[in-house]
Parts: sequence; structure tokens; C-alpha cells
Amino acid sequence: MNVTKRQLFYLACLSMLGFIATDMYLPAFKAMENDFVTGPEQIALSLSVFLAGLAIGQILWGLASDKFGHRNTLAAGLALFAIASLGLSFSEQVWQLLSLRFVQAIGVCAPAVIWQAMVIKRYPSETSQQVFATIMPLVALSPALAPQLGVLLLAQFGWSSIFVALAVIGLLLVAATLMQPADQVEIKTTSITSDIASLLRSKTYLGNVIMFATACAAFFAYLTGMPEIMAQLGYEAKDIGMSFIPQTIAFMAGGYLGKRGVQKFGDEKVLKQLLALFSVAAILVFMATQWQLTSIWPLLAPFCLIAVANGALYPIVVNRALSSAKQSPATAAGLQNSLQICVSGIASAIVAGFASQALPVTGIVIMVCLVGIWTGFAIANKGLAQHFTIPDNARVVSEER
Repeated sequence: MNVTKRQLFYLACLSMLGFIATDMYLPAFKAMENDFVTGPEQIALSLSVFLAGLAIGQILWGLASDKFGHRNTLAAGLALFAIASLGLSFSEQVWQLLSLRFVQAIGVCAPAVIWQAMVIKRYPSETSQQVFATIMPLVALSPALAPQLGVLLLAQFGWSSIFVALAVIGLLLVAATLMQPADQVEIKTTSITSDIASLLRSKTYLGNVIMFATACAAFFAYLTGMPEIMAQLGYEAKDIGMSFIPQTIAFMAGGYLGKRGVQKFGDEKVLKQLLALFSVAAILVFMATQWQLTSIWPLLAPFCLIAVANGALYPIVVNRALSSAKQSPATAAGLQNSLQICVSGIASAIVAGFASQALPVTGIVIMVCLVGIWTGFAIANKGLAQHFTIPDNARVVSEER
């Protein structure tokens, strides 16, 4: 089944919505602080509350989607997101801001999970791999573009217009979702607990999820530590902002090269090469963090190689993980994303907790993530080997015949 450009655009919008909702209002922090007559801590807390909602909501929507169907569940989540976004535009008290940001996060988890499940359900493995490889690099643009759109809306109409815009986007996606063909809901005889237990017992699923989560965690550790590292080196705020451009370009380049590589050589060979690239780059980053730097380039250059590796690696391991769970792809996607957010959050928190020593701590956390990636690869390969191993009793029957 071929993927149309319209369908790709729709899926890309679903995949980017969570990142847009996360970052679009960041430039409005000061204006919101003034309007709410509060300190920066309370406004910043709205971001933490949003991330907490993301961690909780993903698995819930995954379970609901596999039970009630992708289309209707997705439309419900998008509607909840749109209503919460509109409510945020009318917020007058900090408690309203925090409460509605949590609800907004719960709502936006639906597209974050279900678009991946839709790809797995609709397309064969080879096609779904190419869809992930096409869409995931575009997601890297969201953190760069969303704040710029937020600045434009803030300057013209005030901070509340940012949330009105998000509500409109949500409603448009509700309409687009209701135009999608209805999916047949399979009657499940297994419980939610058994579904999750089955996923965690699957070495193929678990190994690929560990690779995805720890690769993301390395990225988050760097993103958390980099502003403090650059500030300690004497860089100005504009330089810190510009430093994120090379890694965004590298991530997108990795996605494109990975897509072409998989088409030509297959995902197994490409994955091994990506792990080797990630390993070399992580070691170079670690070595740079042990020196007394006078420039950011000894750290930034090898990290761009990690970004290239991640841009190509994400689609491969996500496709492998979810393709191994076709009986409950939305639950698998929700569990995968929840674990990824938790692991990435821990990595980010460790670096933030030792901000005064951000340079060496960032290097150490990235090396721990490297160990995690290879652990995940070993687990996934063990699962693959078991999948293709002929059971002894089957071998005996074959020989008797």
C-alpha cells in the first residue's frame, strides 16, 4: 500500500503537534509572568507539569486506542487538546494555567502515540520503515520553528493567541481525523496487564525500546548541559541559541541518509554502522568533557555525529519495536514513548542537578547511555535469535519425516 503525500502530511502534523505545544509558548514566559503577577518559577512549572502529563498520558491513550480503535480515540484526544488549549487562552490564575497545561498534555499524547500505531497497522514493515524515516527528521524542526511562530503571535496579538492557534490546529486535525477510514477493532481476549507483560517479555520489543530510550537520553543530557557549559565558557545567549542549529541539521541529514541506506543495504547492516558511529562520537564527547575547553567546538562537533546517528537510528528501532507488536501497536507505542520520556527525564535531571559541573557530568551520562544502547542491542539480538531458532521438538519431527 502506497503512502500519499496528503497522508504523509497528516501523519507529520500529528507527530509534530506535541513538540509544537511544548515549545510554542516558551518566548511568552516573561509576558505571562507579568500578566499572572507571579515569579518565573510558577510559569516554568507549567512546562514541568506538561512533561509529567506527557509521561502519564502516552500509555493510557495507547491502551484506549487498541481497545476502541485508532480513529475515534485519536479524535477524542485531539478534541481534549483543543478544548484545553482554548481554556488556556482565558486563564487568569496560575492554578488554571497549571491545571489546563496538564490536561493539554494528556490530550496531545493521543496523536503522539496513535500516529505510530496507524503506520504499523496500515503498512507493511518495509513501507512503515520509510514512513518513519521520512517523518521523524521533520520532528527535529519543531523545536526550532515553534518558538519563532510563538514570537510572531506574541508580538501581534499577545500570549493568549498562542493557545488559540494551538486550539485551531487541534480542531483542524480533529476534522482531518474524522475523515480517515474507520478501523476495525479486534475483540481482545487478553487483559491490559497481560498485554503490557507480554511486551516487556518480548526481547525484540524491549531491546529496541531500550536503544531508542537511551539514544534519546544522550540527546537530552546534552541539551540540558549545553547552555550551562557555554555560559561557563563565556558565550552569550544568542551564541547558545545558534549552537542548536548544527545538531538540528545533522539530525535531519542522519534521517535522510538512514532512509537511503536502509533502502540500499537493509536495516540490520545500517543499524550496526549507526551504533559504531554513535560509539565513536560518544567517546569523543566524553574525552572533550574531560579537558579544560576554551571553545565549544571540541564538544559540538562530535555531538553532531551523535545527532546524525540518532536521526537515522530512531526510525529503525521504533519500526522494529512496534512491528514486533502488531497485535497491540498503540499500547506498544504508548509504553515505548512513556519509557523514553522517563529515561530521558532522568538523564536530564542528573545533568541539571549537577549544573555547576555540567561539562564532566554530561560526558559521564552520555557514556552511560552508550552502555544502555549496546545493552538494548544485545537484548534485541537475543530475541531475534530466539525467534528464528527451530525448537528441538520441531527439529525431531522434521528429522522423523
